[in-house]
Amino acid sequence: MAFAIELLNITKGFPGVIANNDVSVHIKEGEIHGLLGENGAGKSTIMNILYGMSKPDEGKICLFGQAVEFQSPMDAIRQGIGMVHQHFMLMPDETVLRNIILGWTPKKGICIDEKRAVAEINDIMEQYGLKVNLKAKINQISVGEKQRVEIIKALYRKVKILILDEPTAVLTPAETDSLLDIMRRLKEQGCTLIFITHKLREVMDVTDNVTVMRKGVVTGFGPTSEMDITKLSRLIVGKEVSTKIPMEKFHPGDKKVLEMKHVSTARRPGRMPLKDVSLVINEGEIVGVAGVDGNGQTDLGEVIAGLIPAESGAVFLDEKDVTRDSIRKRRKKGLSHVPEDRLKTGAARDCTISENLMLNMYNEKPYSNKSVMNQKEVLQTSEELCEKYLVKTPDSNYTIGTLSGGNMQKVVVAREFSSSPRLLIAAQPTRGVDIGATQYIRTKIAELRDSGKGILLISAELEEVMAMSDKIVVIYEGEIVAQFKRGEADEYEIGEYMLGSKRQEVLYGN
Repeated sequence: MAFAIELLNITKGFPGVIANNDVSVHIKEGEIHGLLGENGAGKSTIMNILYGMSKPDEGKICLFGQAVEFQSPMDAIRQGIGMVHQHFMLMPDETVLRNIILGWTPKKGICIDEKRAVAEINDIMEQYGLKVNLKAKINQISVGEKQRVEIIKALYRKVKILILDEPTAVLTPAETDSLLDIMRRLKEQGCTLIFITHKLREVMDVTDNVTVMRKGVVTGFGPTSEMDITKLSRLIVGKEVSTKIPMEKFHPGDKKVLEMKHVSTARRPGRMPLKDVSLVINEGEIVGVAGVDGNGQTDLGEVIAGLIPAESGAVFLDEKDVTRDSIRKRRKKGLSHVPEDRLKTGAARDCTISENLMLNMYNEKPYSNKSVMNQKEVLQTSEELCEKYLVKTPDSNYTIGTLSGGNMQKVVVAREFSSSPRLLIAAQPTRGVDIGATQYIRTKIAELRDSGKGILLISAELEEVMAMSDKIVVIYEGEIVAQFKRGEADEYEIGEYMLGSKRQEVLYGN
């Protein structure tokens, strides 16, 4: 079978780092090819080169046996290449429809033929089970729905080569299964797919061949049938990776770290409000939230953090009413928050890593004195946090927007975990993070719980919720519809509640 893509001896450097060092990747026509590696291994860089977003310092690209040079993504799109980015390339104030057809608009005379575009997009959504409201604005829809828009946009352009950069990082298990089926169907139609992911079970399930990168070079490649999860983990990290989470036996304290009493939030476009939610988290307890994306998880995390107000009900931290408190007051009372969208609410993309790490303590000693920043102290602490939380960067003065998605997530986690919170809201804490860092973050969450902190874990990864949580609550259409202690239910039973087909009478305060 001929090669659809040949990336030959690609080298690409940035100030202080070589992202790709003489990298060669060969991808056959009509296959699903896995591209694996730690955060910062160079995967996204080489795919950005293939998509025309960046030019290599050395090396060449061949498509279907012909050498090509791309000056921009539009050149790549014209050659039939599509890319679904880890950080969505969408215009937040425009509709879903306008985002999909941007740069590929059907015309009727001098006007955009929206009727024809809608008909074509509806056919795609029906064929692949990718439902989304075309009239909604991007800033009104959930993270999972934005992912679907990116995929629809690529399919609308009738791509021959599709690059998927961490596409399942924001999807539920059911949505992930659906996406893998879509990938198989695209392969059957002759499309060549490149699948960048940290989820090795998905790699084993759907790919034909894999290429593994580490520190900017290729460390392994070959048929997926000759690999297993242990071998892949070793190629990715360079050593054996344990998947066990060290946690002490569950001994919760008597004090309530968080208490929500009948909290509801206002209805907003594209958001599922909370409806009469009551919830308790004690000292030394992890409460995990399971639910299909878009069922109120965002409002749950944000109303506790103070990002949105409660329309009714009350929120208590350490038994003190904080319902009307500002974000800063809540943080001073011991609340930390890893938000689900690191770009929107978790990080300032144009600021340095150091500035992002200091966002919640820049005005405190020893980092400032009478509004004068102690740059030496700031830099020293930032470098220590980068090292402790495995952030791969030459130094903390680099702009955070230059980091890979996983490394950006590590910066947010480092900032929030290092503040010794009484209550940690961890919303999608391991989204887009490599296998080694995922294990590290889960271990740090377990350490916080074992030291008597309260943790609210909101995750689209049901496996993560079940592995980490002392108590699991299921949210459906903004309501808590079920509650289980660890080990009381398996993923299939919890899944029934997530889909709304079953419901418990959940007693307040249990």
